[in-house]
Amino acid sequence: MDQATHNKIVSFIWGIADDVLRDLFKRGKYPDVILPMCVLRRFDAVLEPTKKAVLETKQMLDKAGITEQRAALAAAAGQSFYNTSKFTLRDLKSRGNQQQLLADFEDYLNGFSENVQDIVENFKLRNQLPTLSKSDSLGTLIGKFLDPEINLSPEPILHSDGAVKHPGMDNHSMGTVFEELVRKFNEDNNEEAGEHWTPRDAIRLMANVIFLPIADRIKSGSYLLYDGAIGTGGMLTIAEETLVKLARERGYQITTHLYGQEINPETYAICKADMLLKGEGESADHIVGGAEWSTLSNDAFPAEEFDFMFSNPPYGKSWKKDLETMGGKDGMRDPRFKVMHNGEELSLVTRSSDGQMLFLANMASKMNHDTPLGSRIAEVHNGSSLFTGNAGQGESNVRRWLIENDWLEAIIALPLNLFYNTGIATYIWVLTNRKPEHRRGKVQLLDATQWFKPLRKNLGKKNCELAPDDIQRISDTYLAFKETPESKIFPNPAFGYWKVTVERPLRLHSQLSVKAIESLRFASGDEELRGPLYEEFGDKLVENFAGIAAALETRLAEWGNNDDEEESEEGPPAKKGLPEKKKRKLLDAKTWERDKRLVETATTLRQELGGDLFQDHNIFRKKVDAALNKLNIDLSAPDKKVILRSVSWRVETAPPLIAKTRKPDKTKADPLHGLYETEIGGKKFIVEYEPDPELRDTEQVPLLEAGGIEAFIRREVLPYTPDAWIKEDATKIGYEISFTRHFYKPQPLRTLDAIRADILAAQKEAEGLLDELVKAGPA
Repeated sequence: MDQATHNKIVSFIWGIADDVLRDLFKRGKYPDVILPMCVLRRFDAVLEPTKKAVLETKQMLDKAGITEQRAALAAAAGQSFYNTSKFTLRDLKSRGNQQQLLADFEDYLNGFSENVQDIVENFKLRNQLPTLSKSDSLGTLIGKFLDPEINLSPEPILHSDGAVKHPGMDNHSMGTVFEELVRKFNEDNNEEAGEHWTPRDAIRLMANVIFLPIADRIKSGSYLLYDGAIGTGGMLTIAEETLVKLARERGYQITTHLYGQEINPETYAICKADMLLKGEGESADHIVGGAEWSTLSNDAFPAEEFDFMFSNPPYGKSWKKDLETMGGKDGMRDPRFKVMHNGEELSLVTRSSDGQMLFLANMASKMNHDTPLGSRIAEVHNGSSLFTGNAGQGESNVRRWLIENDWLEAIIALPLNLFYNTGIATYIWVLTNRKPEHRRGKVQLLDATQWFKPLRKNLGKKNCELAPDDIQRISDTYLAFKETPESKIFPNPAFGYWKVTVERPLRLHSQLSVKAIESLRFASGDEELRGPLYEEFGDKLVENFAGIAAALETRLAEWGNNDDEEESEEGPPAKKGLPEKKKRKLLDAKTWERDKRLVETATTLRQELGGDLFQDHNIFRKKVDAALNKLNIDLSAPDKKVILRSVSWRVETAPPLIAKTRKPDKTKADPLHGLYETEIGGKKFIVEYEPDPELRDTEQVPLLEAGGIEAFIRREVLPYTPDAWIKEDATKIGYEISFTRHFYKPQPLRTLDAIRADILAAQKEAEGLLDELVKAGPA
């Protein structure tokens, strides 16, 4: 099919929307009608020659009582789909009664095979039929698609003399027309386009970086391609075309099998329809989608491995519903997101507010490790995938898993405003489990942000494109694998770091003052509530709780009701009152009893030890223990800790608080890791100090730090806090990638002469204004 015919058909079908649907539907809903009708007309034309054979086969199978009829009917139709309704679209065109037309059209839809029914259902075409019927537009719509000015049939339309009026349309041409309609609708409705439509220029670049490095190693055979967020399928379509072209240029015959998964019903329907229109029935069967088919929580291909994978997953989109379905972070057992790595279980589960990195982990889990080419992956992400997530968290663990397995080959920074619905920075991540020798152990960062061609007219947020020259330039720079201003090469560990927890000792003064002891009366928390309640009910809260329980419950139910209520702009005032959890705790008699017991115990200790100030909490703690033994007071460890903390406060000059004591013959001193040698009662001991949570800090130590963690701490920490130590069991490994740091180009500072000239010019201008004011004189 020549370009002129292609353009004519696309323009004609595009015009049907304005001719028939204007004022009936919002412009953004046009594709919900036009695209499925385009699909149905093509299927109808393709099935027309075998319609009689299909109906006869259906009758024969029904008489024989055979229920599994799909294979036989598809064979009779000569296609991967069929229709067992007695109607064709031409039969329906002649219906004069709208009610009869609607009933017959629904019967026609119901006659299609299951794969087409899936498309119709996800397009939600049946939801549009009442509006079309009531407005008397259904017949007009069908008639437009049967117009003799266009031919969507594989057979040519002839003049009376046998000459070709309109050539037949093969599957590839029909697929091209359909994809062009999808593109036009997406660009016309650009607010939503980027959700499932990746610009073709970006896809061509992705195809280049995936296929060009291994182009000379492609052999005849079968290759599996996969997209876990397939959208309308354009990414796999272009990837397939590129692969087939490269193989053909080298004299090889290959077979491609396309697999994909998509949660959005409409875009899934477009994708599957496109596959069937192009005659790729097998691939269409491998496209799985609909609202219940989330790639994250319902993997359609858990046992498959793929050769080439492409994706543009949703970024910045919550996956909380999927997380709950999968059992939450703690209950998740999906092997794609809980992996063993160097003998350690890594959780790749990211924040529930953004699941884009999980799509990358999903594809990495489907790599083929048994073929010479292995697997190659290209996936688009926004900037947060480079650095979001602390060491040990999901996003950082995904980066660590990919980089330490030496799968991350390159990351390419794309121009801003390249996509339809976002102007933010985007990046292509390139992965492979078969790096060539010269790339092993290394990652290439490529800054292509300045290589683009401006568009004459914006398409949504998209104001530029990657022209063929730009794609070639990026591809060449990627393949060259050399250091340039736009291409930086790093060893894998350059992106890794240790997150080291640095502790400092707790230092306290202590004193059993009356004020401190009295604060224990509300040790169970919520002092702002317990204080007023104690003033109101007094010791009855302990001595006769059952007697005041009802009154206390009423008081809590009324809490806050007397406050002034102001109606907000959004509506009536928020409901006052206490949270149920707080109410339950305040109505628990044991909390009041425990707090009074703490006050009584502390008061007894004050009577025994006095109210003097202890400048060494270690001594104070020993005296408290001795007093408790002497007074035969049985106090639980948590309660004793509450009393000690209530009567103590931090003082920088106080001796460190000892947590554990060890004998020097069994443990060696290691101050850097919190083991200190000291004398207690004239004897040497190795002690561990109680860490102060308020002084706890973390340091980020590069994996390539010369001398490792210890050298860094000695150089950067101990000179300023000599009592600090490393909490070794809290050290975690993290990975982040900073494009900004590596490609930042500072603006040159202005010279002093230029600055001086500006100042003198401003001064001269100010003097001139002042002279004018003086000359003007009083008004």
